[in-house]
Parts: sequence; structure tokens; C-alpha cells
Amino acid sequence: MVLIVDDDRAIRVTLTLLLERNGYVVMRADSPAAAMDIVRSHADLQLVLMDMNYTLATDGEEGLTLLKQVKVFRPDTPVILMTAWGTIDLAVQGMRNGAFDFITKPWNNGVLMDRVETAIALSASLPSGESSPVPEEIEGHGHIIGRSPHLLSLLATAQRVAQTNAPVLITGESGTGKELIAQFIHEQSRRAEKSFVKVNLGGISASLFESEMFGHKRGAFTDAKGDRVGRFELADGGTIFLDEIGELEQSSQVKLLRVLQDQTYEVLGDSVTRRANVRVVCATNADLRQMVVEKTFREDLFYRINLIHLHLLPLRQRQEDIPLLVEHFIRQTCAANRLPSVAVSDEAIRYLQTLPFYGNIRELKNLVERTLLMKVPAPSNSEQSLLTADDFRTHAQQEAGSAQCHTQAGEMLAAGAGESMTLDELERLAISKAIEKHSGNLSLVAKELGISRGALYRKIEKHGL
Repeated sequence: MVLIVDDDRAIRVTLTLLLERNGYVVMRADSPAAAMDIVRSHADLQLVLMDMNYTLATDGEEGLTLLKQVKVFRPDTPVILMTAWGTIDLAVQGMRNGAFDFITKPWNNGVLMDRVETAIALSASLPSGESSPVPEEIEGHGHIIGRSPHLLSLLATAQRVAQTNAPVLITGESGTGKELIAQFIHEQSRRAEKSFVKVNLGGISASLFESEMFGHKRGAFTDAKGDRVGRFELADGGTIFLDEIGELEQSSQVKLLRVLQDQTYEVLGDSVTRRANVRVVCATNADLRQMVVEKTFREDLFYRINLIHLHLLPLRQRQEDIPLLVEHFIRQTCAANRLPSVAVSDEAIRYLQTLPFYGNIRELKNLVERTLLMKVPAPSNSEQSLLTADDFRTHAQQEAGSAQCHTQAGEMLAAGAGESMTLDELERLAISKAIEKHSGNLSLVAKELGISRGALYRKIEKHGL
């Protein structure tokens, strides 16, 4: 049962017809008092769809008060707010007070029904209260390696929300596998047969954002010598993965918010409005809540992308995943380099589980590959090669030694102490130090190094950081 609360009779009738046509039982209220009578007497409410204003006042206080009252009596019932685009700040206040989502008037019927179905589906699939038991395994995650309770629980949640169109925000340190989780969500969704389009927002400047994301027509600007298909069009019917969303310029944030809110966009140089039929999954290693406080990330955009939040713990906090990852990387490296099979001692695994791995899975992969390639392969017809704790310790200590040199890299080079290091090694040291200094904020890293963010991302990939 869906409750519609609005003082405008035309809106109540329009929404009732729309919802009943889609199979929902509808109740209506024209005031907060009437709405609360229904809320108190009906325990089977699936959703409340409510306006923010009911008298001549337009400050939204009546709506916020009603929202708080609904949450007292029906804390598990999702509430979708209706507001005009010009008063979207009211919706943000509502989200702070427990609203599930918001739509702007006038609405698109398709967008509204998508939000309604998502809210009801998520409310049913993610009940509040005690947490569900951790599953022993999850089907269909062959490209994700691990068996830790945290990872399996996160995958179980991702599997449930995949069946909806709810936007998902994946957070975690760099190298924890956020992209793989996004791909898992896509593969488990009803959009699995369509495209999975990956976009690194950290590498897109504000001047190119619209062209990259929405496309352009020939002649739309000086260098537009041909038509370009945007990322949203490429992802039509599928999933778009917006990586490093914390790096998005503020001028581009409002443009992204508009397409996520209305699910429409215009190609540069074309006046035709197009529908964005995509599932949006975002990822970042930044603290978006703190960025909202610092006014560097829009709060309304944060609530729009953060309907479902999945946080990946760093590798050092899910040590149960390390043995499987080591085995996978060894098998992968041996196959790629035509090496004979190699085993790993139990002592070596225990040693690896003690390392901090600030670079997470990427760092573990580099360590395994480096150790394996430096180990002399066993001759044919002899016993299988065995990687020991000492083998890993040697290369891990080299990495640690490099880390200790970060603060003195420039002085070492000037003094001639870095003569044995290659230019690439010194570059890697400088980037690593800057990343550590700025706690992973790549905008500040790029600024300190005097390069663009796009160039920084290419260098990070080149050095395996």
C-alpha cells in the first residue's frame, strides 16, 4: 500500500491513477493530520509519497515535521519527498531526517515509478534490525577473489541491491577492488546483457565534461570536427561506473546532478532531450561527508548517489582473503610468463598476513609478481619451487626501505646518493610520497607535482601504485 500526501487534489488524482495502473493499492491524504491517521492505523504501508508544503508557507517545515512523525511510527517505511527544483535544499534537509529519496516537480512518470519500485524493493530486501548471517559463499563472483566474512557479507548485500535500479556508492582505500564490486553489481542485475561503461572522473577536466559524458555534434565547438557519442549514451540500458567521483570539479557536479535527478540530458550542439536509461554506480577513496562539510562536494549530489553505500575494508583488515589472492596471482603470473607451477609455504602466508599493505590488493599483486619472477624457477623434472617467507621478506623490505626514503628522495638525488636509482624509480618515490602526504587526495597530489590529474593517473597505473 502506498500513501500519497498532497494538498493539491489534481496531484493526488494523477498519482493515484499512475500507481494503480502499475498494480499498487493507494491511499490519499490532503493534510499532515489526515496522513498521520492513516500511518497510525495501517501497519502494511510500503511507501509514503509526500509533498513538503500544505499551507501558504513555502519553507517546507510542515513537510519536515510530517516526515519526522512518520519515522517515529513507521521507521522502516521509506518516504519519497516531492519538491520543486528551486527548493531542492528542502529535499536535502529531508534526506538528513531519514527520507529515502526525493523527486522534483514536474516529474517524469517513468522516473517516478522507477524511484517507487526501487524504494519498495530495497525496503523488502534490506530489512532493518539484526544483521543477516554471513553466507558461506556467493554465486557468480568468479572475478572477485576472497572468502573473508566482510567480503562475503558485502557481496550478499550487493547481490540484493543489484536487482533494483538504486544508485550505489562504493567507498574504500585505493586498490581494494571497488571496480570489481561495481562490475559484480552490473553482472547480477537485470542490465547484465547491456554495456558496463567505466569512467574515471579524475581524468576529465571541467571543460570537457559535457562532451565526454553526453557527447557532441559536429561543429558544437571549435575542435568538434565530428560527432561524438557520450558515455551515458554508450551505457544506455546498462550500467555506468563513475570512478573517483570525489575528484569531480564543482562546476561539473551540478551537471551530473541534473542528469541523475531527471534522467535526461542534451548532446552538445543538439536541442533534443534524451533519456538516460542507466544504472549509476560511483566509487571514491575520498571522505565525501567531510568534503560536503568543507563545501567541496555538493550535498544534494551526495544524497543522490549515496542511496546504497558499500564500504570495502582495506586488505589488512580482511586477512582471510590473502591466501586465495596469493594463489590467484601466482597462477596468473606463471601462466603469463610460462613458468612452472609454484607453491607457497604456510609460513609465507602467515608472514604476508602481518604486512600493512597500504596499497591493498595492488600492492600484494606487485609483491607476489616481483617475488615470483625473481625466484629461480625449478628445473624441469625436479621438485616444485616453493616460495618462502624469506623470499617475500626480501622484496617487502626493499619496498619498506623505499618508503623510508620518500622524505629524503630529493636530497638523496642532489647529494648523489640516488645515483643507483633509475629515473622511473625516483618518479615512483616522488608520487608515492605525495600520495601519502595528502592522504590519497589526487587533486592535491597532482598540484604538488605540477602535472594534470590525467597525467597523474597514467603514472599511477604505470608504476602500479
